[in-house]
Amino acid sequence: MSDTPFGFGLPPEEPEDGDEGKKKDQQSGGEQGPANPFGFGLPGAGGFGGPGADNPLAAMFGSLNPTDLGAAFQQLGQMLSYEGGPVNWDMAKQIARQTVSQGTSDGVKDASVGPAERTAVQEAVRLADLWLDDATSLPSGSGTAVAWSRAEWVEATLPAWQELVDPVAERVGAAMGDVLPEEMQAMAGPLIGMMRSMGGAMFGTQIGQAVGVLAGEVVGSTDIGLPLGPAGKAALLPVNVEAFGKDLGVPKDEVRLYLALREAAHQRLFAHVPWLRSHLFGAVDGYARGIKVDTAKLEDVVGQFDPQNPEQLQDALQQGMFQPEDTPEQKAALARLETALALVEGWVDAVVHAAAKPRLSSADALRETLRRRRATGGPAEQTFATLIGLELRPRRLRDASRLWASLTDARGVDGRDALWAHPDMLPTATDLDDPDGFVHREQLDFSELDKMLGEAASGSGEKPNLKKDTEDDKGDDTE
Repeated sequence: MSDTPFGFGLPPEEPEDGDEGKKKDQQSGGEQGPANPFGFGLPGAGGFGGPGADNPLAAMFGSLNPTDLGAAFQQLGQMLSYEGGPVNWDMAKQIARQTVSQGTSDGVKDASVGPAERTAVQEAVRLADLWLDDATSLPSGSGTAVAWSRAEWVEATLPAWQELVDPVAERVGAAMGDVLPEEMQAMAGPLIGMMRSMGGAMFGTQIGQAVGVLAGEVVGSTDIGLPLGPAGKAALLPVNVEAFGKDLGVPKDEVRLYLALREAAHQRLFAHVPWLRSHLFGAVDGYARGIKVDTAKLEDVVGQFDPQNPEQLQDALQQGMFQPEDTPEQKAALARLETALALVEGWVDAVVHAAAKPRLSSADALRETLRRRRATGGPAEQTFATLIGLELRPRRLRDASRLWASLTDARGVDGRDALWAHPDMLPTATDLDDPDGFVHREQLDFSELDKMLGEAASGSGEKPNLKKDTEDDKGDDTE
């Protein structure tokens, strides 16, 4: 993160000599002059456009000369007058695209994907789906295979990020109004409105920057275990795939194919387990709504809020204002979410390893590299942890992978994958502690129930007492 967040630079220092200092002060907008009414650093003054500036608005204003200041402040005014939802998503997209176009920490510039790369990705996904047919009973879920640039990944995944972030941002927006006494809220209406607009802009800036950085790290659309892209589209980012395999000593084609296996496996799971997406996003939403805003910190920010120093809100967001409530319900929500993420990633890890191990000599090395990468996360992921109070990574990936592998040995591919039929059938956090107990636990025989349902539908049999069956099954639910 930039030391001057949100693109606001420090006022220029006092000139050390007469004419030269005045000349520099005029060029930079000065500390007192009308062209710089808020004390923002202007191009050449160490502000949004200063040399080496890495703040998210640097590209927006960095190339301006004094004659463009009117347009710049008009854009700033539009940003501050935002009246949409809790996050300014137009700004988030703009910042993410700018971050991508400037090149990420690896120094690699984004570029359009060429025909040869698109063909290579399509062939890799097609071959990956053939290999996966032997490793899982779930059919292909990749209606199409696409090769995305980083900018295309940003465009395709922003709707999913909106679904993840908005619940927490809404809590901040509401808290901004609640921290003032009721009798003061009417009088402070314009200030509260401005602060909410600023809050939406601040969130938009931070999310945009994080999404832009993440676009330089991901290799597909399912890297964080959630389906971020459109349904049925298996996607790889060729520039990131190449960067991922650069120092591994593994042929480029094998790296691409292994990553295609992971992407295609995720697509099968999300396509043929219809409740899974809503289950995961609902778990994130449920956890997020149990987070409380640190009202003491927010009250302090509101009480000292200076319209000429709007970066105060930015600092508060960067430091984190969210604390999980220490309640049994919130702990259970976190456990459900972490377990769900671990089960998804563990299943993909086990299935991909089963498909790749007999065919790729580098399967073990690539598996371990991806496990470590997934477990540690990156700077962009830490930003989301600060903003929504949650780290989106499976803490028990290895435990879940071992459990799925044991289920394969004990029940076969069909028996293992049948557990995805309903969320209540999946292993729980307790089962990850005792995988052998879960693997060898006597399972209910659903064949008779299926037969009874079929007979009831055809009118040839007595209607089964599903209510009683459901009540009996509840005793086995450990979630």
